[in-house]
Amino acid sequence: MGSHPALGTIGIWTAALRSTDPAREAEVREAAAELDELGYGAIWLGGSPAPDEAGLLLDATSRIGVATGILSIWDHEAAYVAERFAAIDAVHDGRFVLGLGVSHSKIVDRYARPYTAMREYLTALDSAPVPVPASRRVLAALGPKMLRLAGDRAAGAHPYLVTPEFTASAREILGAEAVLAPELKVVLDTDLDRARATARDYLSFYLALPNYTNNLLRLGFEEKDFANGGSDRLISSVFALGDEEAIRRGVDAFLAAGADHVAVQVVTADPLRALPRAEWRALAQALPLHGS
Repeated sequence: MGSHPALGTIGIWTAALRSTDPAREAEVREAAAELDELGYGAIWLGGSPAPDEAGLLLDATSRIGVATGILSIWDHEAAYVAERFAAIDAVHDGRFVLGLGVSHSKIVDRYARPYTAMREYLTALDSAPVPVPASRRVLAALGPKMLRLAGDRAAGAHPYLVTPEFTASAREILGAEAVLAPELKVVLDTDLDRARATARDYLSFYLALPNYTNNLLRLGFEEKDFANGGSDRLISSVFALGDEEAIRRGVDAFLAAGADHVAVQVVTADPLRALPRAEWRALAQALPLHGS
């Protein structure tokens, strides 16, 4: 598209800032505000958040971009998303980025013809009374067709559970102008055996989803790499493990492969609810938040 959303170089991907629990709202707002102050370029709100969940984080911050990472097209009707995007974006200076994806057949009962469904969803966003600009949306693309769609009808791609090698091939498909913002899982723990165990506990859920395993097979992994939460080879390819410098090397590998932005997901023993604020602070000192 030639127009990038305001994401900066490094963002934080987390599902733990999603909350409809009023008792957690103050904690969520405070954590989002700290990410803003630390200098991260974007918050990627994990799961399939509704636009108003992203709106809560936008209300709590003043500079940082907030993206849905990702909003499932099966969970939220396009007309509703366009209406809420327009209303929220109008008061937040272009900081809202709409990340869209087709989810997975094992999760969505009515999953069918995902590529066609995404094209039709984008057309509905384009046809809304206040359209969602193509330059303000990204697609959770893995396969070549969806990557090309991300370059043609969105600002670019936000691929999840990928490697630097995938990032290089995605850049070739997208071209130089589209934004490429892969997610990278990290475990900030110098005990590497324990870090791998944390990684496997988390990864096992994703290794049951064919969209991810098929993409990993295309990258040269084998079925045996998916057993027991992932082989050492797989873990070292889709995670960065260790101290801050090890995480920096992992991030740098994605940037060198062609990423414009890396969405860093800090994985802990309770990644869906616990807010790893100490890790976010430590990484803010080690990562190239300002492109350095």
